Amino acid sequence: MRTSVFVLLLTSYCASASVSAADRPAKRPNVLFLLTDDQRADTIGALGNPVIKTPNLDRLATGGFAFRNAYVLGSNSGAVCLPSRNMLMSGRAYFRFKGQYASPEKPNFPDSMKEAGYETWHEGKRGNTERLIHPRFDHTRYLEDEKVRTSGEHGKQIVDDAIGFLAARRGDKPFFMYLAFAGPHDPRVAAEKYMELYDRSKIPLPANYLPLHPFDNGEMTVRDEKLEAWPRTEDAIRKHLHDYYACITSIDGHIGRLFKKLEEIGQFDNTVILFSSDNGLAIGSHGLMGKQSLYEHSSKVPLVFFGPGIPKGKSDALVYLMDIYPTVCELVGAAVPAGLDGKSFAGILRGQSSSIRDTLFTSYRDVQRAIHAPPWKLIRYPQIDKTQLFHLAADPHELNNLSGDPAQAGRIKTMMDELRRWQEELGDKAPLEVENPRDPAFTPPAEMPTTGK
Repeated sequence: MRTSVFVLLLTSYCASASVSAADRPAKRPNVLFLLTDDQRADTIGALGNPVIKTPNLDRLATGGFAFRNAYVLGSNSGAVCLPSRNMLMSGRAYFRFKGQYASPEKPNFPDSMKEAGYETWHEGKRGNTERLIHPRFDHTRYLEDEKVRTSGEHGKQIVDDAIGFLAARRGDKPFFMYLAFAGPHDPRVAAEKYMELYDRSKIPLPANYLPLHPFDNGEMTVRDEKLEAWPRTEDAIRKHLHDYYACITSIDGHIGRLFKKLEEIGQFDNTVILFSSDNGLAIGSHGLMGKQSLYEHSSKVPLVFFGPGIPKGKSDALVYLMDIYPTVCELVGAAVPAGLDGKSFAGILRGQSSSIRDTLFTSYRDVQRAIHAPPWKLIRYPQIDKTQLFHLAADPHELNNLSGDPAQAGRIKTMMDELRRWQEELGDKAPLEVENPRDPAFTPPAEMPTTGK
């Protein structure tokens, strides 16, 4: 009899406990945002690169959700990272800025996370977003970019410091950690242990490798383009790629140390991890070296979400880096400020929708504008009165310009109209035609390239 009563009481207690647990709000996840500098979208092994060694990024990509069409909106400066990171932190298009910086008076990403009860921690390169970040994060540290990039161990210092922060934390508040790595931006110096992982002779050239870009795109002699002599030779590009891949592998290895620390303190399974980069890089594609173009290699970035509540999958939805801010806020229950240009794609991650926009606009200074209307993409160069039209499904490397095909005249008009609509929406005043276009021919300068420092 006593046994029957005990069983009855235990059953009642368990049922009661289950209801109480169900009624309690779930513990909010930590958020770890990993942002690299100048990393192309095609530099993660699990997302299609057969050469690069990125086991820890592969872990995110295979266990999480990858966006295959994530872009930086653009730049009003050759230093694309500057407006890119300001847009990322502010959720606003750079056309809203006074100059190259987002207003520090308006709400931004760390503000929203702090208001939602997160302890916020940042380490990264100084200057790009210092006026936004320094007063906003609870803890801020800056990297000596040049020292880090020439140390041979890309990612070591920033991960050492992050591990120290995690080890010293007390209390139950969730954390928002934003780590803005200094690599694989040049100068690219990787330790021999990373370099020897690659056989340079077997590193494939980009599918759209060219010795010279076929015309003057308006930014042919910017600093980045002087990192290698013209014409770009196959051997030279393989050397750059060797250094580039080795630096990415170094960063990946140190990211793995951070994952291990999260596992040791029991927080890995309660942390949403985001990985992305501020912009891409040509590094031989189309005869270019830098990121000052609107081709896919330079304007597209890797973007992966991983962690609790994030399904495994991939999406071709058109998204911006500046969409990350409202997306993370929605995922963790933080308030999303009004007036952002970025849009939340949390619905895509939850399986509630497949897209947040039908077309996507990109831009570079006043010399390049582009519109994506999948599978089509149009790039306009107003200063030289040139248009490119690519069918990305058939020509993902943008080598076959269809703008001269009379059958595409209607499509070009429609896409130009859509481009103008985007300009009006974002406040972009750049003309799409000019009275006296320049000669599009490009003759490489006679002087030797810079050292890249």
